[in-house]
Amino acid sequence: MRILGWAALAAFILDQASKYLVIHVMELWRIRAVDVLPPILNFRYGENRGINFGLFGDAPDASKWVLIALALVISCAVVIWAWRQDLGVWPQIGAGLLVGGALANVLDRLLYGYVLDFLNMSCCGINNPFVFNLADVFIFAGAIALVFLAPDPKTKPKKGQ
Repeated sequence: MRILGWAALAAFILDQASKYLVIHVMELWRIRAVDVLPPILNFRYGENRGINFGLFGDAPDASKWVLIALALVISCAVVIWAWRQDLGVWPQIGAGLLVGGALANVLDRLLYGYVLDFLNMSCCGINNPFVFNLADVFIFAGAIALVFLAPDPKTKPKKGQ
């Protein structure tokens, strides 16, 4: 469980530090766009009031609290599930990334009322209009790690065998 905690803390700090650096120090909130390695990597300012890709972003303000509560419940469920399992190092890291990313986005919603996004990636003539942040990357990577690396409960031997 210690590994899960360290991974969660690292994901949380990296996400918040990257947002502070890009949004506030580089003043992306003011200039709105910076081409870093066009078209592959760009910084574009975004305020996500909804869920992934801004879905349900026009929902009432009360939805912010629903999304915060949902993220906290999922994070607690993942921690409890991981605590009850005999997880190896990589699934613990995956669970930590998921929890840390979710909590970083919760902090954004509490501080700003929305999640700060700034990463935009396009390629091969396709212009991607969506922006995301490192917390989103950590959530996705953590979920994938849990799907592919967590032990299969069907293969565990039963007690007494």
